[in-house]
Amino acid sequence: MAVLTPDTPVPHAAARVIARDVHWIGALDPELRRFDLLLDSAHGTTYNAYCVRGSAGVSIVDTVKETFADEFFRRLESVADYDEIRAIVLNHLEPDHSGALPELRRRAPKARLYVSSRAQMMLKGVLHGTAGEFTAVQTGDHLDLGDRRLRFLQTPYLHWPDTQCTYLEGDALLFSGDIFGSHYCDARLFNDAVGSFRAAFEQYYACIMRPFAREVRQALALIEPLPLRLIAPAHGPILRDAPAYYLSRYRELSTPSPATGEHTLLVFYLSAYGNTRRMAEELARAAASDEVRVELIDLDGAAIAPLLERIERADAIACGSPTINGDAVKAVWDLLSSLTCIDVRGKIGAAFGSYGWSGEAVRMIEERLRGLKLRTPLPGVRARLTPGSDELAACRSLGHDLALHLCGRAEHRTIDMASLA
Repeated sequence: MAVLTPDTPVPHAAARVIARDVHWIGALDPELRRFDLLLDSAHGTTYNAYCVRGSAGVSIVDTVKETFADEFFRRLESVADYDEIRAIVLNHLEPDHSGALPELRRRAPKARLYVSSRAQMMLKGVLHGTAGEFTAVQTGDHLDLGDRRLRFLQTPYLHWPDTQCTYLEGDALLFSGDIFGSHYCDARLFNDAVGSFRAAFEQYYACIMRPFAREVRQALALIEPLPLRLIAPAHGPILRDAPAYYLSRYRELSTPSPATGEHTLLVFYLSAYGNTRRMAEELARAAASDEVRVELIDLDGAAIAPLLERIERADAIACGSPTINGDAVKAVWDLLSSLTCIDVRGKIGAAFGSYGWSGEAVRMIEERLRGLKLRTPLPGVRARLTPGSDELAACRSLGHDLALHLCGRAEHRTIDMASLA
């Protein structure tokens, strides 16, 4: 077999050297234009898988989407025999990484599967009995390949509960799974060869990793102390040039803005006849103080994307909607559905709105806020048609009490459990 280097010209379907006895054996998907219903991928994507050879055998790190299995196996067979494979490491169980696993297990029966401790609960549902025997690993566990050793780092929720990274000691090479990836397909493969893919890298973070900014910071705490010569992600270019830049960029993107000492409440509303708008204005006026900054935002015709960064920086949001046909209006649902793209866990939420008949919108908004992991410590306010003095007073009370919660001065309430039955 000829000796290859990372820059050796090779046929399109051949394996690629990324380090000494480490090969890329993944697949190219240049035609993909939409990934996981989450984001556009104008440049397609790659399904990166790797083969690591040690003196005591071979380990495969991740596989590919099932429809690209033939491409994966051709590349694998060019650098290893199946009876040499001692281990299969899956950093993530999503089908674009595990699709070729059942056939690989059949072809390499001596190989043992290594997955994160959280993945073991998901194996049956994802692989439907094809996983076979496996070892669940924790941070710090090792896999020895004779003269080489793989170390496991648990990075849950980036972006599934089961995700992990695998670090090749000595070579300072990180198989990072979905972290530091991008949906960008280029057969030249390496970040210093493919040209600028920054937009794809940033879009990938914004759409996939941004909701898990806390978990990103936890993962960086594990990764940043490691010597690092190369990052081999599960999608997009392999990062051999300046890998530390990509760590620092993730650190920047995942770090919240410095606290200003001022709390922020965003009050969103839509109003068909001005009734819900009046409620929003009363709520906002009562909440505003030297300690609480309030922004009143009419969602009618507003673009949602520019609002997300403001919501991410805010401490609380209140959503107002009339009830139309037994539901909140579409623009409110558009806003709330977009909150899955950012980290809103633990923020305070509230709802209000006017109605003509049944008034379901407030309850439905509250349920969605709780589903997004916001806290809703205060009951919403409803007004039938035009809000009267009592309803407007209730809006002022809601604004005042939201401000107390934001400032940590709300009274603790005793809940009558019988009332919840």
